[in-house]
Amino acid sequence: MICALGAAVCFGTASVLQAVAARAAAEPGSDAGVDPALLLRALRQWRYVAGLALDGCGFVLQIVALRSLPIYAVGAALAASLAVTAVVAARLLGVRLSGVEWGAVGVVCAGLGMLGLASGGEGHGTGSAALAWSMLGIALGVLLIGAVAGRLPERPRALVLGLGAGCGFGVVEVTVRLIDDVSPAALLADPAAYALLLGGGSAFLLLTSALQRGSVTTATAGMVLGETIGPALVGVVWLGDRTREGLEWVAVAGFVVAVAGALALARFGEAPADTRGPADDAAERDHCEK
Repeated sequence: MICALGAAVCFGTASVLQAVAARAAAEPGSDAGVDPALLLRALRQWRYVAGLALDGCGFVLQIVALRSLPIYAVGAALAASLAVTAVVAARLLGVRLSGVEWGAVGVVCAGLGMLGLASGGEGHGTGSAALAWSMLGIALGVLLIGAVAGRLPERPRALVLGLGAGCGFGVVEVTVRLIDDVSPAALLADPAAYALLLGGGSAFLLLTSALQRGSVTTATAGMVLGETIGPALVGVVWLGDRTREGLEWVAVAGFVVAVAGALALARFGEAPADTRGPADDAAERDHCEK
């Protein structure tokens, strides 16, 4: 669980840096659903590169966590990265959190505590070849979602892009469990390996576009739902994920509480545009009085 929480810290901090860079890299007047060139422009921003480095560290920690914990526990912990983003934004950017939002941070922590108490070990199911091919099909579908989303109005477009990104990240969570042999020859013949790469890359592309082109809250809520519910069901139904004996209800309640708290913090899927701190507001008031 420590690795899962470490991944959440890395992802939550990275999102603040990447969101600022994505907005800075946007071209005025562009309204396409997915802009591949946006990633190239964002890579010229040092904040985006630093965010990618944190994402890399988070991904390694995520892999370690997925090899020892049920997918539902890791997915909920990763959704908790929104709580990390909220705290980072409050501390470093001077963003004000309402009492409800601070309460949501506490709710997320409580849900994760319940999951940590109730989670069993990683399921011993290895999945079938059909499941691996299904993950590859879903990863390809994520790209199609991005193409379709470009024709939608702003609000549904943000939701569809967010859901698509969440599904892509969900594919990564599942395929990490499906890959057992990491030798080059085995990976080249394993559809799960291709699904992992395509799902992760597609998810990053859709999420970057969603944050830059639509409602942050809507896109992030869609992402949280996409990357938690589906993978959790796959883990339980096909991969043998279970809870500790007699604590099934605690795990279910913890999962629901953690995800609900994350949804309440969905606006922190991107660093808020207004990052002035209290000192800046006081200075502005003094200037107006003069």
